[in-house]
Amino acid sequence: MPRSKNGVHHDSNFSSNVVTIDVGGQLFQTTKQTLSSVGSKSFFSNIISDSSAAVPFIDRDPELFSLFLSLLRTGNLPSKAKSFDMQDLIFESRFYGIEDLLITSQSNPNQFDAFNLEKSLILPLNGRDSPSAIATTPYGSLHVAHGSKITSFDWSLRRKSTILTQFMAVDSLLALSPALAAAGATDFSGLQILDLDKGTVIETLNWENVTRSGSTVQAIGASDEHLFTSFESSRRNSNCIMVYSRGDDLRPVATVGHYEIFGADLDSAIPATKLQWLSSHNLLMASGSHSGPSGVSGNIRFWDIRSGNVAWEVKEKLDCFADVTASDVLSSMFKVGVSTGEVFMADLRNLGGEEGPWLCLGDGKKAVNGKKEGLGCKVESHGSQVFCSKGGDVQLWSQVLIDSRKREGDERVFRKNLMGRGKDLGGKRIGNLCFGGNKMFLTRKDEQCVEVWNSVKSY
Repeated sequence: MPRSKNGVHHDSNFSSNVVTIDVGGQLFQTTKQTLSSVGSKSFFSNIISDSSAAVPFIDRDPELFSLFLSLLRTGNLPSKAKSFDMQDLIFESRFYGIEDLLITSQSNPNQFDAFNLEKSLILPLNGRDSPSAIATTPYGSLHVAHGSKITSFDWSLRRKSTILTQFMAVDSLLALSPALAAAGATDFSGLQILDLDKGTVIETLNWENVTRSGSTVQAIGASDEHLFTSFESSRRNSNCIMVYSRGDDLRPVATVGHYEIFGADLDSAIPATKLQWLSSHNLLMASGSHSGPSGVSGNIRFWDIRSGNVAWEVKEKLDCFADVTASDVLSSMFKVGVSTGEVFMADLRNLGGEEGPWLCLGDGKKAVNGKKEGLGCKVESHGSQVFCSKGGDVQLWSQVLIDSRKREGDERVFRKNLMGRGKDLGGKRIGNLCFGGNKMFLTRKDEQCVEVWNSVKSY
């Protein structure tokens, strides 16, 4: 269709593509292409298919319609939308069948800007219990476990529901969808699949261990196709990782890392307390640590779930990880040392080398002593950034682009940046840290709320 550079159409037949709509007594004009951009299931498909010459009338608010027309044209709401309540926009978008487009414009993960974060909202929780676990969906729906309850918020962070679970406290929580979650505890047998809208247990998954005792949940993870659960027997003498299909039946498809503990075999006694799927390598990262009289020790294993074999393993003794994460985007693994509190990086492209995998990104000369400066620290990756909580603040680590002509070998450089537009986050120690949509969520010790840090100025 011919058009000028400024978007003005000059085709003499273009008038046949122009659609006039009367919304609440106000006339709007647009094109069939604009209305059809949201697919055949929207309200606008009926207008396009109407062959009558009459101007269609819609008995709705014309001001809200003008916002959605801009959304259809550009993929974004205009700045004047700030004067409207988000719940009004959501309700109206459902009438037109374009809520998914509204969600994308407001919670698109690609809009996350780690260098432009601002605390935008505090989500209060009922009761006296602080959050023990939080989980998000890709477009920002949020589930928060506090005490025996789980409170859910939709993508606009409107409180949806609070349900009471069978757990005294939820230690592991994974969002399977805006309405479904997997939850478990270290003192309660079984992984429960919960319908958070109805407040019901859909299914309970258990691991049948040799001693036929209960099986408590130590960690939960997921890929697009599988659900992973780290179980430990109630007698704490065996552990394994169960792999379930994410189909309707959640059937078990594999068991990896099955260890029966004999005598003083400490390495086998450590269950995986964090699970993370690396799609670029088709490997499951499972990590766990143990604190004893001689200090903290642990292991990080990368499992090939198809063969059930360990593809690569790191045994931690000196400055063992307080927390560890991996990044597909950066092809790297990151840990925060429990003794030094420093952040370390290991290049996943060079696994299995003769030298130790870790490169200290901070003060590499800090001595490892009896102190545990990294105790309670969390490290998570999101996109091309790495976030490490230390006390009440969050460090942001970013890879520095280096001129390939000056790079020596596979040298990689990371730099620490300030969060929150140069402002310290401040406050009590951070307990949980996760990401969803274009937002960062964190909780603090002894506080009954969730902080929301937004990276864009929403609508």
